[in-house]
Amino acid sequence: MRRTIDTASLDPLFKPTSVAVVGASADAAKIGGRPVDYLKRLGFGGAVLPVNPKSAEIQGLKAYPSVSALPEAVDLAILSVPAALVLPAVEEAAAKGVRSLIVFSSGFAEVDAAGRAAQQRIVDIALDTGMRVLGPNCMGLVNVSAGVYASFSPVIAMGQARPGNIAIVSQSGAFGAFAYTLARERGLGLSKWVASGNESDVDVADCIAWLAGDAETKVILAYIEGAKDGRRLMAALEMARAAGKPVIVTKVGRTEIGAHAAASHTAALAGEDAVYDAVLRQCGAYRARTVEEFFDVGYAAAVAGLPKGGNIGLLTVSGGVGVLMADDAVEHGLAVTEMPAEAQAGIRRLVPFAATRNPLDITGQVANDETLLDRALDIMLGTGCYDMLATFNAASGLSAERGAHMLGLAKHIRSRYPRLPVAFCSVFRPELRAALEASGCMAFEDPSRMIRALAGIARLAAAQADAAGMRRDDEGDRPGRLPEIPEGPANEVEALAALACAGVPVVETTLCATADEAAAAARKISAPVVVKVVSRDILHKSDIGGVRLGLRDEAAVRSAFDEIMANAGRHVAGAKIDGVLVAPMISGGVECILGVQQDPAFGPVVMFGLGGVLVEVLKDVSFRAAPFDRAEALAMIREIRGARVLEGVRGAPPADVEALADALAALSRLAAGAPALVSLDINPFLVRTRGSGAVALDAVLIGREHQTNQE
Repeated sequence: MRRTIDTASLDPLFKPTSVAVVGASADAAKIGGRPVDYLKRLGFGGAVLPVNPKSAEIQGLKAYPSVSALPEAVDLAILSVPAALVLPAVEEAAAKGVRSLIVFSSGFAEVDAAGRAAQQRIVDIALDTGMRVLGPNCMGLVNVSAGVYASFSPVIAMGQARPGNIAIVSQSGAFGAFAYTLARERGLGLSKWVASGNESDVDVADCIAWLAGDAETKVILAYIEGAKDGRRLMAALEMARAAGKPVIVTKVGRTEIGAHAAASHTAALAGEDAVYDAVLRQCGAYRARTVEEFFDVGYAAAVAGLPKGGNIGLLTVSGGVGVLMADDAVEHGLAVTEMPAEAQAGIRRLVPFAATRNPLDITGQVANDETLLDRALDIMLGTGCYDMLATFNAASGLSAERGAHMLGLAKHIRSRYPRLPVAFCSVFRPELRAALEASGCMAFEDPSRMIRALAGIARLAAAQADAAGMRRDDEGDRPGRLPEIPEGPANEVEALAALACAGVPVVETTLCATADEAAAAARKISAPVVVKVVSRDILHKSDIGGVRLGLRDEAAVRSAFDEIMANAGRHVAGAKIDGVLVAPMISGGVECILGVQQDPAFGPVVMFGLGGVLVEVLKDVSFRAAPFDRAEALAMIREIRGARVLEGVRGAPPADVEALADALAALSRLAAGAPALVSLDINPFLVRTRGSGAVALDAVLIGREHQTNQE
């Protein structure tokens, strides 16, 4: 059992006033010696207490033979001892009242069953006493401003990162050390750095939640390999979003998990990476696909903050690079809005041959009169059209004179437009880069990287705005009347009834046990009818000849009944046949697929995509963790590549997207409120023309007992 997020209990870990190092070494190059050395040299103002039964003094500090011999309980104890000695040390620390532990030692859950059992014992002690534990098998943490270097990473000895407002959290020690080094070499200022290891107790979610409330942290960079409890991660990401702290995530592992239920399209499509991708987006985090993007977006958010929207102004001294930036901006979802005609005319009065739409290219005239940049930008930004600005300045950043002018321009823009993110692209002298960043402007040497970073902060800003403006209606929050979920596979009548109970619109059906009953049911329907076999043992009815479509008279219905029953008996020996269902044949709309799948980390996840036989090949689907409201459902619908089909293409009328969103929200409430639901496919779900609603035409539902039997 994992404890709920409790950020207050993490204060002694992140902000200790006293640190004991158990297994401390006099050799500052050894794992047990490095934290003592770092804490002594790098600015920690609290007490450092080495613990080693073989030494009375270590690195000039009084040493103690055991944790129990310490003069008082410490905020943090670092364990750097062999795995066999860890449990006794944990027990001793708990008895002493130590508030938090960092366990460097390896040889636990990452190794074998015995290691997992020993790690669980650490967890049990932590839960019983309230002591927090980072690790085992971790590289520790750093609080830069407080000088808390509770780590053995050798990269710290190679140089300190400067204090700043970016926090890095990594499940991997090696990647964490790499990220620390990159941040230091790029001049990024860090507030906190954590490498969480095996996460027996404190995990990435805990760290993100604590950092959400940390006044020194503005931006959080997180490297994630997986989550044992996805809902805790979601809660932490929402805490960061509520606090206005952008979270940029690198999530590794893009392979699909195996589909456990062969009957479910959703299971085949709900790969681990697709669900993580959707959940990160749902919680307002930015998913970076490369290390370069990871740092670029984090850097942009830390230096310039988030824009009000996604409209970008482009200024260039090269027409070709202006086109490159415009292409990149559109590709990454930014709006490259044309300047108003009056503003364009004003710029042409300054530079008659300028390209003035956006990108704004003032040509090589800037070499003769650099004030043209200032005046053109005043006109461009004075229109109020742009939420951010990107400028390409060629190699001006290498010139002392032109660099000084660039810095003056940056300060001028920031003074007039303090909330406007501004990025300069050039080749910079180090001192100019530092001065630009100190003024709140970004400095890039690659225009494409610059645009991608600006697109990243625009997406983060949109996620913040969505959260701030979200007003859940009563229907979005209400759990609704939830149906009983049958054990194992439901027949289609039962599945549709469960959906109807949850508020998902379904086609009206009649269950018929005889050909006479089927004919009578068809007689009451004026339109052509569909006849299908009804059986819990036959989920894919078409495969065995269990479906007949477009039947227009009673004779055809009777014949269909006889054929379907004969096919079912011939193809599925021993199947329990409940009869057939008769339903109206409904057409005219866009076929979609809706589904629910249980994700091992995040629990119930809802899928949406366009229906048809190619859904598993094209994989043009979106996911959300349940439950969610109508606004989130609309975002989910817009996300797929084929969303324009719902808007009406090639003369087709627009589909009832609002009805589709309502159905997805209702399905999410069913998924969240029915723990016995293993999987559910609605295929097809027909979305009719705008104002005409939507309806489920078929459904496959599997309850918990079926999964248990399979196991």
